[in-house]
Amino acid sequence: MVKDKLLFNGNEKQVFSTDDPVQVIFRYKDVTTAYHGVKRARFNGKGALTSQISALLLGYLNENGVDTHFIRTLSDEREQLCRMIEIIPLEVVFHNRICGSLATKLGVEDGMKPENTILDLCYNNDELGDPLINRDQAVALKLATYPELDMMYDIVRRSGQLLTDLLHQAGIELVDAKFEFGRAADTGAIIISDELSPDTCRMWDEETGERLDKDRFRLDLGDLVPSYSIVLEKLRNVMETEE
Repeated sequence: MVKDKLLFNGNEKQVFSTDDPVQVIFRYKDVTTAYHGVKRARFNGKGALTSQISALLLGYLNENGVDTHFIRTLSDEREQLCRMIEIIPLEVVFHNRICGSLATKLGVEDGMKPENTILDLCYNNDELGDPLINRDQAVALKLATYPELDMMYDIVRRSGQLLTDLLHQAGIELVDAKFEFGRAADTGAIIISDELSPDTCRMWDEETGERLDKDRFRLDLGDLVPSYSIVLEKLRNVMETEE
C-alpha cells in the first residue's frame, strides 16, 4: 500500500490517498483540541494511542456485523488503512449518561443517568458549532433521507450497545459516544467513519468514576496519555481473553 497525496489536514488527524482509489490512510496526530479548536495542546504519544484504541473498537464492530471504514492497522502505530467515503455531515451521539453541554442544556446534574438511552442528531459543521438538528431539518438540507436516518439510528443503537457491553467487561463505563457516517466509495453503503476513541467517547472507570477521556483536557484534570494508556491496556486484556 503506497501513501500518496494529503487529502485532509485536520486538527487531530490527516487523511492520505493511496494507490487504491477506494482506500485511504488515516494518520492520528498528537494534537488535542476542544471547544471547536479554542483550546489546543500537544500530548506526545496521544496519536498512537487514539489510533490503536479506535482500531480495536472499529474492528470489534466490523467483527460483529456493523460496517465501518476501518480495514486494518499499519506498521506505524499512528496509521490505519480505511475505506474511502463520501462524508455525510451528520453526527449521532449515543448517551448512556447526560454529561457536558447536554447536561447544561437540560439543566441537570452532570453525569445524570436516565432510564433510557438518548440519541442526539447534530449537524457536523464547525462554522456553526455542530448544532443539534432534527430529522426534518436534516432532510430539508438534503443531508440525508428519512430511510438513511432510520438506518443511521439503528446502526448507532446496535453499535452503542455492543461497545457498552465490551467496555463494561474492561471495567469501563461508556458514558457517551459520537458516531460519524459516510457513504462507502466501494459499495455506496452507509457506514461508520472517522474514529471511536476517548477523544470522541466519554469513558469512566467503573470502580472509581475517574474520567479516562478527553474531558481530562477539557476540564484541566491532567495529562491524557496515562488515561488513554489505561483504556488501551484494559481493552487489549479483554479482547485477548475473548480470542
